Amino acid sequence: MLAKRISVGVAAVAAVVGAFALTACGSTGSAAAPAANAGLGAAAAPAPAEHAPAEPAAAKTSGTPRCTTADLSVSLGKPKEKSPGQFDVPLTYRNVSDHTCGLYGVPGVDLAGPDDPAFGTVYHLPRVDNGVKHNEVTPGTTASATITVLTPAEGGASWTPAKLTTIPPGQTQPLTADWPADLPVLRQDAATHPGTYVNGILADPA
Repeated sequence: MLAKRISVGVAAVAAVVGAFALTACGSTGSAAAPAANAGLGAAAAPAPAEHAPAEPAAAKTSGTPRCTTADLSVSLGKPKEKSPGQFDVPLTYRNVSDHTCGLYGVPGVDLAGPDDPAFGTVYHLPRVDNGVKHNEVTPGTTASATITVLTPAEGGASWTPAKLTTIPPGQTQPLTADWPADLPVLRQDAATHPGTYVNGILADPA
């Protein structure tokens, strides 16, 4: 009887040890993944501004607020022939504020001119997202988008805008500029691939 009790006791201890080992293995495996995920999440999420350490102004290369319409002025450059009948017109934004701001993406552009029988007085230009992904503009400096313009064929219907209205990327308020009086535009409002469109913003040379 004593030998039987010892045998039963040893078996019970072995079962408890085995169960403990399984539990320990299970908890180790389940804890490893959350720890890794927590690390990735902490790296991806920046600390709140009130707890973040102060940085020198020169070190702030990301997180710069976008330029607002109030930060900018706009002008049109001289048209440059890109191919026969097609021209590139620089659309240049100048930072007139006293702080650096981010200017990138594709601006909205409308051309306003005479009443066209088919399309009306406003030509909403399609946009091509081919600019820089991020661009910081310091006070007094510029960044430009290009408007590619297809002119009418000789003897074709002529439509010359009087004014350009543009909304900087991420904004809702417009800026305006006079359109070159000697640059007519072929209206292709319903075309799938029109020859007139606005390109993304690029950083201007320093």
